[in-house]
Parts: sequence; structure tokens; C-alpha cells
Amino acid sequence: MTNHLHLVVYDSKNPLSDILRDFKTYTSKMLFKMIEENPHESRKSWMLAIFRKAGKANPLNLHHQFWQNENYPVALESPEIIQQKIDYIHQNPVKAGFVNEESEYLYSSASPLSPLQVLEA
Repeated sequence: MTNHLHLVVYDSKNPLSDILRDFKTYTSKMLFKMIEENPHESRKSWMLAIFRKAGKANPLNLHHQFWQNENYPVALESPEIIQQKIDYIHQNPVKAGFVNEESEYLYSSASPLSPLQVLEA
């Protein structure tokens, strides 16, 4: 999706809050760096300014904020609930009108091609 993502996460050794914290920290730094260093990104100036402004407004950040603080975890307590959530995730880009079939959305686990395979092609 263009403005959010859905994850199905399991780690028996770490609480979900730690996983989300680490995911957001790592991806925020990497995405900010990718935008900052991309000479072809025409929206670079205003995106970086927005991220920096959001970071200054949040005392938990030192430099910038990429992700919103909110998340909406759902406990996946049965195979049926897991399948229901995966189906919902796969249908998200279809319902948004980005693709006709869930397997056509490049960044979906329903897609037969990963983004890396497409970049290499």
C-alpha cells in the first residue's frame, strides 16, 4: 500500500513491541537515507523537511520521524484467524483499485515475483 503496511509477525523470543520498535527504527533510518541520497527523487526536499519536523515534535526522536507511533496489533490465535488476516492483506490493494488480482501487487506475499527479482530482471 502507498501509505501503510500490514505484517504478520511471529517471534517466540521477543515481544511484539520490541519487534515493531526495531523494525520501525531500522526501516526509518534506511528509508530516510535512501531518499536523502537519491539524486532522482524530485520530492526529496519536502519529504525530508516533513520527517525532520515530525521528529522535532516527538521527544522520543533525535533527528526525524518516518513512521507514525500508532499500530494496531491483532492476536492471531488460530489458523482460521491467521488465514482471515492474510486474505485481508492480500485483498487490500485489490479493494484500493491498484490491481485486479491480489497476485498482481508487486509488494504482496501473494505476488509470485519479489521486488528484488523484478529489479534484477
